[in-house]
Amino acid sequence: MPSETNNQPDLVSDASNTVMGDLPVWFINSLNGIVPGFARRLIETEYGISYKPSGLDLKTRELVLMASCGAVGAAGIGALRTRIPAALEAGATRMEVLEVLVQIGFAAGLPTSVGALQTAAEVFAEIDASKA
Repeated sequence: MPSETNNQPDLVSDASNTVMGDLPVWFINSLNGIVPGFARRLIETEYGISYKPSGLDLKTRELVLMASCGAVGAAGIGALRTRIPAALEAGATRMEVLEVLVQIGFAAGLPTSVGALQTAAEVFAEIDASKA
């Protein structure tokens, strides 16, 4: 099965390009192996249609989406891994990311928060390694 290419202009809005950077090819390819085309539809919907102007700025929107992904626990970890860099690109600091993930513990439980915080540490390490 062919790999997706980075055809961002036809997949995502200008606003989402600000936070997405390159498309998460690993995500697209992993889903294409199961249901061809499904990842493309997800990205077109989530990063295209939903990124039209609304009452939230990009940073707030990404922090809310990141918290939502973290709050669902193990099922949201894959999405959380894409949302953390997006929140950083939208202007959130690492401390803001961590504080949001601490706060989900009060609603979703401490183990869920700890799992999300561990994921954040891994993502931060990956970001740092890619810059080295």
